[in-house]
Amino acid sequence: MEIKEVTSDTILSEVQNLKSEHFRLIQICATTVAENTYEILYTFGDRYDEAHLRYTVEAGQSIPSITHLYWAAFLYENEIHDLFGIDVDDMVLDYRGGLYRTAEKAPFK
Repeated sequence: MEIKEVTSDTILSEVQNLKSEHFRLIQICATTVAENTYEILYTFGDRYDEAHLRYTVEAGQSIPSITHLYWAAFLYENEIHDLFGIDVDDMVLDYRGGLYRTAEKAPFK
């Protein structure tokens, strides 16, 4: 399984390339990899082929939304915001921290 590293400068063009090749969005997953450092893994599929993009982000840094390319990404992006405290720029549907009801704001931050 190959994972392609992306940055804030390349994420949108890489996602656009996958969309133009008819890949569908499978999932977006966030995890903490070090103190104040998070990894966001985007997975796309086309039949039996998969493509993975890894985006590493520091605390306080925002990520661009891909909802203008894959509308259903709004659920993943709101989840990342609510649970990890990572801001997502230009979401199509932003729940403003209200997708999940948690006892603690951004419990995985």
